[in-house]
Amino acid sequence: MWWTVLDRMLKRMIVRGRLCVVGPDDQTGTYGQGSPEIMVNITSDESVRRLVTQPALALGECYMDGTLRIDGNDLTGFMTLLLENESYNRMPGWYMGALKARTALRGVIQRNNPLKSKRNVAHHYDISDDLYALFLDRDMQYSCAYWPRPDMTLDEAQEAKKAHIASKLLIEPGMRVLDIGCGWGGLGLTLARDHGARVTGVTLSENQLATAQARARAEGLEDVTDFRLLDYRKLDEEFDRVVSVGMLEHVGAPHFDEYFAKVSDLMGDDGIALIHSIVKSGPPRANNPWIDRYIFPGSYAPSASEIYGAIEKAWLFQSDDEALRLHYAKTLHAWRMRFEAQSDRIEKMFDTRFVRMFRFYLTSMEVSFRIGTLHVQQWQLAKRMDAVPITRDYLYTSEAEDHRMAAE
Repeated sequence: MWWTVLDRMLKRMIVRGRLCVVGPDDQTGTYGQGSPEIMVNITSDESVRRLVTQPALALGECYMDGTLRIDGNDLTGFMTLLLENESYNRMPGWYMGALKARTALRGVIQRNNPLKSKRNVAHHYDISDDLYALFLDRDMQYSCAYWPRPDMTLDEAQEAKKAHIASKLLIEPGMRVLDIGCGWGGLGLTLARDHGARVTGVTLSENQLATAQARARAEGLEDVTDFRLLDYRKLDEEFDRVVSVGMLEHVGAPHFDEYFAKVSDLMGDDGIALIHSIVKSGPPRANNPWIDRYIFPGSYAPSASEIYGAIEKAWLFQSDDEALRLHYAKTLHAWRMRFEAQSDRIEKMFDTRFVRMFRFYLTSMEVSFRIGTLHVQQWQLAKRMDAVPITRDYLYTSEAEDHRMAAE
C-alpha cells in the first residue's frame, strides 16, 4: 500500500528532471522527464511508509540510516532535483495542511526561555570544537562569508565579511561594542585588535566561551575583551555599537519583539547596530522538521516581514538593509568540500551516521541557499536619523579599503 501511495506522490511532484526509484521488493518507478537523471534505492518497507507519512523528516532520517541510497552518492543532485520541483507546489494537500499547522503553532513551539535556549545551543555548538576546526576557516567563523571576488579562499571571504561588518559599524577607537552570540570570539577579537574597540561578547555555548577566552589570552587582548556565558536578555549596560551575526535565527518567532527592544535598550543614543541573519523569501512558514530535530532545535529562519515589524516596534531607524544573495551558498559549498576531505577522520571521531547527518545538513542548506528561498540579510539600525552617512560611500573610503585589503 505504501509503495502505491509513494508512487502517486512522486508522479504528481516530479515535473522537472528525472527520478528513478527502486523499492525494497524490487518495485520500480520513473518520474518526470529530461535531465538530470537521479537514481534512488529505498531498502525497507518502513522507510517507504515514513517517506509517505512524514516526508520532510524521513528524507534526512532515511539517508542517515542508509535505507535511502543515491546512485553515485549524488546527494547534491538529488536535493537539487527535489527542491526545483518543490517550487511547482505540487505537494499533497495534507502535507501543505500540516505545514500550515506547524507555521501557525510556531509561536508556541519556539518559546525559548533562557534555560531552553542554552540547551538548544549546546545541542549543536558544544559537540566538539575539534569538529568545527576541521571544516571552518582558521578564525572559526560559523556564519555566511562575504565574497566580493569569486576566486577568494574561505579564509579570505570570512575576513572580508568581518571587514564589511566593521565598516557598517563605523567603529572608533575606545568604543564599547557588544557582540550578541559571539561564537568562538573571532569577530570580537578582530574588532578589538584591528579597530581599537572594547568588546563584550556573550554566548550560551560553554565550548565557545572557553575557546574565545583562551584566544583573547593568547593574543594579549584580555584587557579589551570580555567574553561571558550569558543570555543577552540579562544584560543591563550601554554600548556604542551592537553586532549580532547568526544569532537571530536562534531567538525564536515569539521573541523577535523582545530581541529588538533589548537591542535598542542596550544602544546609546548615538548607537548603531548591525544584525546579520538568515531570512526566508516569501511569507512566514515553519522550519524544516529534520533541521529542528537534528541540527538546530528551537531555531527559526524568519521572513523579512516578521523582522521589519519588530524593528518598527522598537522605534529603530533602518539606516541600511543589504541582501547577501548566494554568499551563503558559496560558504556552505566551501564548508562541505572541507568536511568531505576530513570525512574519514570525522567518522572515527563520531560514527557513519553522524557523517551522513552532517553531510545531509550541509548539502541541503547549500542547495536551499543556491536555488531555494533562503538568503542572508544585514540590517543596520540606529536611534538617530543622522547616525550614519546618507550614502554608502563611507563603506569604500580609503580607511575601509585598507581594512578590506588587510583582511584579504
